[in-house]
Amino acid sequence: MSVSDRTVIHPAIVKTTVWQDEADTRAFAARLAGALLALPHSGDALIELHGDLGAGKTTLARHLLQALGVSGRIKSPTYALLEPYQLHLPTGPLAVSHLDFYRLGDPQEWEDAGLRDLFAAPGLKLVEWPERVAALMPAPDLRIFIDLTGAIEPAPPVRQVRLQAVSPTGQALLAALT
Repeated sequence: MSVSDRTVIHPAIVKTTVWQDEADTRAFAARLAGALLALPHSGDALIELHGDLGAGKTTLARHLLQALGVSGRIKSPTYALLEPYQLHLPTGPLAVSHLDFYRLGDPQEWEDAGLRDLFAAPGLKLVEWPERVAALMPAPDLRIFIDLTGAIEPAPPVRQVRLQAVSPTGQALLAALT
């Protein structure tokens, strides 16, 4: 599916969930991986990850990438901007791009990095800090908002998670997740 094929749904469909701990995050990532692989164009989706520093965006991305079959060390793209992966699925190859736009100070950096071409190509894109380049990015399929609550030591914080389907692909993902 190309970016131009994305149909935006108005209003977006929203579901909520809670992750009590990292095991919940891992379980959610495994379900999301299954839902992505069940798509007609296996894994072809744009997913935005929203949340404050330390909310768990990169942790979710790591668990998702592991559930999709990435082995070895999964680095954060905070400094590199992009960490690419090439998966070999039964349905064929899948290009996966894990991006982090936290350090982008000027939208022109997005253009200079050639990201327009990346987003026009098929594959899975996981994007942290998409709001930094919101005017330049295509509409996502799914937005995941992660909010920390109850961060009182020594108990780990609970994550309130809101899932927002913005396209038919996002709707299919949400349906598979619930």
